[in-house]
Amino acid sequence: MVTIADVAQAAGVSISTVSYVMSGKRAISQETRTRVEKAIDSLGFSPHAGARSLASRSTNVIGLQAPLRTGVDVHVVMQIVTGVVTQARKHGYDILLLASDDAKALQRAAKGSMVDALLVMDVESDDPRIETLSGLGHPSVLIGLPEGRRAIPCVDFDFEAAGWLAVDRLVALGHRRLALIGSPPEVMTRHTSYADRLVRGFLAACEASGVTGSVHACPSTTEAVATVDAVMTENPDITGFFVHNEGALPHVAATIGRSARQRGDDLAVLALCPDDVARSVPGLADSIAVPAEGIGAAATDMICEILANGSQPAVRLLPPALTGTPTAP
Repeated sequence: MVTIADVAQAAGVSISTVSYVMSGKRAISQETRTRVEKAIDSLGFSPHAGARSLASRSTNVIGLQAPLRTGVDVHVVMQIVTGVVTQARKHGYDILLLASDDAKALQRAAKGSMVDALLVMDVESDDPRIETLSGLGHPSVLIGLPEGRRAIPCVDFDFEAAGWLAVDRLVALGHRRLALIGSPPEVMTRHTSYADRLVRGFLAACEASGVTGSVHACPSTTEAVATVDAVMTENPDITGFFVHNEGALPHVAATIGRSARQRGDDLAVLALCPDDVARSVPGLADSIAVPAEGIGAAATDMICEILANGSQPAVRLLPPALTGTPTAP
């Protein structure tokens, strides 16, 4: 078994120098650092994680709570997770995935010295986990934007601004009666942060533009067809549809396209979703890209910034942008 003493001998340095190179606790010349790192690689040295943690009080692990609650789009969740994992490796960190949705998992990870910091996804507008995070004393970042005073730094896509942008685009296309076909009912009922903020931006933009807007929760399954049919039957004057529901989008777009052909009406569908989803759905007038991997990467950059220098950034929101590319009918 290779030991730290073997590494020191191979690199021609003391054991303490090898320790300093691994922990980063003391400045070491680049020449010496390179020799030690080459010796570690060539010998295949890997210190015991527990011993390394005791020596440096660091695990080089970030906990990521990514609960797969009912109604969430797993495809988008996994894109965010991919962004976190990819960016964490660039910073030299591994990721411990916490799949539960309660505060106890966060407490176990932090108090058990399993992680250096915590990232928390699927944040609700009034999230009970925030109080727990505030009391743990571990660096933490929310991937989401709760209401009120924010004691924990936050990173997310600016869903409220996306609501405004969608309305501006549909109004520019000539539509005066708009509908937001939104998240599934269970997501709306939980007051998940992104859903609440999107609704707020959409309705505020409708009022500011002098147009009529309505919000409709929608299942992420083929049941979306019945939901959209009912919306169009009850509100035949709706011509502009803003859809934020990745699972329902293909069914919604197909139903609205079929209705437009049958009625001879000019109906427009604008989607809010990742680019790869929008490209797969025909008949969209335009789309706003949700940079799911970018959200994960930005959250990881923020937590690593906190770990590196103790800074406490407040809120970082990724701005929305139209793709400007309709999809073929």
